Amino acid sequence: MRKDKAKVLDEQWDDERVASFLEPRPGDGENADHQLLLRAYQSMRDSDFARFIPLFCAAGRDINATGREGRTLLEELSEHRYGTSYAETLKAHGAS
Repeated sequence: MRKDKAKVLDEQWDDERVASFLEPRPGDGENADHQLLLRAYQSMRDSDFARFIPLFCAAGRDINATGREGRTLLEELSEHRYGTSYAETLKAHGAS
């Protein structure tokens, strides 16, 4: 019997959980750095994303990595209604 997972709202993320997003998942041919950024954006609140990006940069990751369509996460966020604060965080850390 399968139990459905309850959606948790306003969960507090500790530093260890935020940093765990630096660990790449097995690739599907996509740029690993872009995949990490996209996964963090899709999973984190903007405040957690703002804590993640300095760790990402300090780890030597490429904040301007492109996905399969040749676009950076910053470029993709221009189409997202709620992406403004995430885009500002990326720009503040050198994304172009």
